[in-house]
Amino acid sequence: MGNDIESLQNILKNDPSNFQARRELSILLVNNGFNEEAEGNLKYLLKYFPQDAEIYYNLGIVYEKLKKFPEAKECYQKAVEISPQEDFYYNLGDVLVDLKEWDDAISAFRKVLETDPEDGNCYFNLGVCYFNKDEKNLALDNFQKAVSINPRDVFAYFYLGFIYQNDGLTNFAIDSYKKVLEISPDYSWAYFNLGSIAYKSGNIEEAKEYLLKTLEYNSSDIEAYKLLTKICLKSGETEEILEILSTRIDKEENGDLYYCLARVYKYIGDSENYCANLEHALDNPYTLSFSKKIVKQELEYIKEMLGRNAVIEPETSIEEYSEEEPEEDEDFEEESEYDDEADEYEEDEDYDDDGEEDS
Repeated sequence: MGNDIESLQNILKNDPSNFQARRELSILLVNNGFNEEAEGNLKYLLKYFPQDAEIYYNLGIVYEKLKKFPEAKECYQKAVEISPQEDFYYNLGDVLVDLKEWDDAISAFRKVLETDPEDGNCYFNLGVCYFNKDEKNLALDNFQKAVSINPRDVFAYFYLGFIYQNDGLTNFAIDSYKKVLEISPDYSWAYFNLGSIAYKSGNIEEAKEYLLKTLEYNSSDIEAYKLLTKICLKSGETEEILEILSTRIDKEENGDLYYCLARVYKYIGDSENYCANLEHALDNPYTLSFSKKIVKQELEYIKEMLGRNAVIEPETSIEEYSEEEPEEDEDFEEESEYDDEADEYEEDEDYDDDGEEDS
């Protein structure tokens, strides 16, 4: 492939007006990730062929790869204006999703379905659009159509599970998440959400197993650590959760993880480590989603107790710690956002329409 690119480049050195060679070179450059060079060649071709839909289409692909979504949108719109082809509409819809222009994206995908009513990817993307428009029934309809056409559409099954879970349809949610894991056994967010359902249902051991699976496949899932801390405190498995949290902290300092550690040390009556980890949590404000006001109040209290040499007894009952954001804290200019329901389920946003995760 490299030789083909070099050969075409040599042809153009000798004959810059060889448009066919430039077209072929542009496609090769796009396919091999030489996006800036491809952009230059395609823009050169447009000077001579301003009504060539394929050139606009390929330039749109280049802009998408360069994350220049408004420019990509403009190119795809020009392509469908000149030649309303299925692929052009699909890519237009795809970039409109990136731009969160849901209604226009829906229109573009509907155009594709006029000529190809069995395009499962289009139904999936329509589901995503309706989901983001908070039209959950239409989202469900389209995700269900997507899996009926492509029974291995793991992302459509995940969205189905998420919607069912959010609507309290637990059994349907469990079935959908288990289908995700049949197709993709390393899909960590499905394990997390199954763990959340089990926890909410009181199945503590089952919840723990799912959360450990979550961390096996995604060791950086902070929400899994937070929920696992609750579970281990309820079951008195403090040594295990201390080891799990400490191992992760060694790899990544995180305010939430430090606070979880603090809670464990409070539970077992280790005031020194309780105090130290509260301090570490506040030293990492951008990754601390727990109420900083409450964390500071806890720290002030334990420091006062330690200063008086007071004896801190281990906790005899589990205190459900707050995970709600406080009002703006003037000591920190920026607050990290936290979803009050994040310990109940996670939403997968890392997808693309070809069935591959972005990260």
